[in-house]
Amino acid sequence: MKKLVNNAVAIIVVMIVLLLIIPLDPFLLDVMIILNISISLIILLISMNIKEPLEFSIFPSMLLITTLFRIGINISSTRNILGNQGTAGAVIKAMGDFVLQGNVVVGFIIFMIIVLVQFIVITKGAERVAEVAARFTLDAMPGKQMAIDADLSTGLIDEQEAKERRYKIQKEADFYGAMDGATKIVKGDAIMSLIITAVNFLGGMIIGMVQGGMEISEVLSVYSIATVGDGLVSQIPALLISTATGMVVTRSVSEGSLNEDASKQFLAQPRAIMITGITLAVMLVIPGMPKVQFGVVSLVLVLAGITLSRRMEEAASVSAKAAEMEEAMQQQHQNASDEEAFKDISNVYELIQVEPIEMEFGYSLIPMVDENSGGKMINRIVIFRRQYAQEMGLVIPSIRLRDSSSLNTNQYVIKIRGEEVAKGEILVDYYLALEPPNPEKEIDGIDTIEPAYGIPSKWITVDKKEMAEIYGYTVIDPLSVMLTHLSETIKLHSYELLNRQEVVKLVENMKSKSPELVEELIPGTISYGNFQKILTNLLKEGIPVKDMETIMETIIDASMMVKDLDSVTEHIRAALKRTITRKFCEGGSMKVITLDADLEKNIITSLTAGEQGMYLALSPDIMQAIITQLGEEIKKFSSFSQPPVILTSQVVRVHVYHLVEQFYPNVYVLSFNEINNNIQIQAVGNISA
Repeated sequence: MKKLVNNAVAIIVVMIVLLLIIPLDPFLLDVMIILNISISLIILLISMNIKEPLEFSIFPSMLLITTLFRIGINISSTRNILGNQGTAGAVIKAMGDFVLQGNVVVGFIIFMIIVLVQFIVITKGAERVAEVAARFTLDAMPGKQMAIDADLSTGLIDEQEAKERRYKIQKEADFYGAMDGATKIVKGDAIMSLIITAVNFLGGMIIGMVQGGMEISEVLSVYSIATVGDGLVSQIPALLISTATGMVVTRSVSEGSLNEDASKQFLAQPRAIMITGITLAVMLVIPGMPKVQFGVVSLVLVLAGITLSRRMEEAASVSAKAAEMEEAMQQQHQNASDEEAFKDISNVYELIQVEPIEMEFGYSLIPMVDENSGGKMINRIVIFRRQYAQEMGLVIPSIRLRDSSSLNTNQYVIKIRGEEVAKGEILVDYYLALEPPNPEKEIDGIDTIEPAYGIPSKWITVDKKEMAEIYGYTVIDPLSVMLTHLSETIKLHSYELLNRQEVVKLVENMKSKSPELVEELIPGTISYGNFQKILTNLLKEGIPVKDMETIMETIIDASMMVKDLDSVTEHIRAALKRTITRKFCEGGSMKVITLDADLEKNIITSLTAGEQGMYLALSPDIMQAIITQLGEEIKKFSSFSQPPVILTSQVVRVHVYHLVEQFYPNVYVLSFNEINNNIQIQAVGNISA
């Protein structure tokens, strides 16, 4: 029995093929026709209740099977009509009698209208929608894959979710490609039905008059009923399947079933309903119009619009009052709690504490943060903290999240050590479309600048999301925009978060693995304060401090030769060359900006000893020339996937960095000693004296 169930579809297909060969008794033909109508109706209802096309991913295969089933029934009915003098079962006869009503001409016209509506309107439209959906889905695949990779690299999603999203994209492409081909089957079936109808009618007339000896009037009566009935029992299921096809391929932006979406979206527009009712009332002045019918429909629409409008206003009023009462109660409770708490003077000291990282939000952004409202921001921050610790070796401290009445409803502010370092504004119900260098077409939206990277962008509505991806835009949801800005801000200021307490934790963690190394380093070779400065120097230039063992060993070895912390840092960078190469190299090559040999000599001769060590004493003209040239060369990196890198000798690297960081903080300065020998270096620009 289990094997029979597992192979049910194969058995059904074989039975359908047998319909093309084996003659069917009229009784069995009636059963098959009823099954055909039932299956078609089930498929239509399923297509109306799905939320997205992939919920009915077997539809293309079902479309092929039902079409084959319908053709088998048509052949069996044609064999009965032509072989049994128009007798092809009770269903076909009942359908023919009901439509013709004794008038052959009118019945045929109605039948032809049904066939042509299906062929020209529904089938043609579904075919075009499926074709466009398939092409747009395939064109949008690279953009969607890039968006998934970007979310994965920034820690917004994990590997499992990325795999699921990639699988869904592939399934969508396969589904729409299959639908594009399946709609051609529907079109061919509609054409074939016209041919079969003509064959039944003309063949029946010839057989009835030549072989049966029937009169022309009797032939017309018998075979017209059979022909029209047969055409209807095949065209009604075909019409249902064609309608289902159109519904499935147009469910790309739905949030619920068709019933849910229709009721929600129609009832949300009471003004449109009222205006329609008023328009119908105005049409009553046209002479000859049926006033009772127009009046009733107009009155119903106006009353429905007024009722819906009042309900929406009442609901909004109740929500506003509830929000005000809740806010007032919370404020009273907060004031009472504050007064009671601050009676204890030790609680006042909490007011002067400075949080390492704070993020404040406007009122509209609170649901994105509040876990009780379904906000996912805290989970995303946890994922980012884990990934950043694995990559950089620094644990990001807890981030204080709170709302602020001083901000606009859509604004947020990021603070480091109590001071604002970044600010942004997002639109919750929109998507951010990052503008590509050469978009295929412009898309309508609100112009803005992406806050993390400064890329020209547009805020677009949800319905324009897929079209923007097709045109080459990278589309990001509001939460990802805010998380990316937060993560990039933390990366930029991570060196400020490394306090003395965190350094002690890192050392204690290392002591459990290499106690002898830690004992030799601290306090014999270096103090906690100087060790913190070295780690800060590395983090400030984006160098991971995860390989703490190499860093400590290099400090011990370098301290025997030099005492300057900058020089010790340069030795550490050379020891971490594999880490630095991996961070800035892509595909075995690295694109860099080089310094002219004369310029490097000029820089070396300009080094001057001071109380804090060596510093650069270039003339203002040369400094201005360097910065101007660098600004032009950086523009070349806009088309590359790696950040701008300046490559210098180890002697001048740190001094070039101190010069450049004031003007271009996102430019990295590396020395030749910090790059693996097997890396291909490609100079895309040069700065001369």
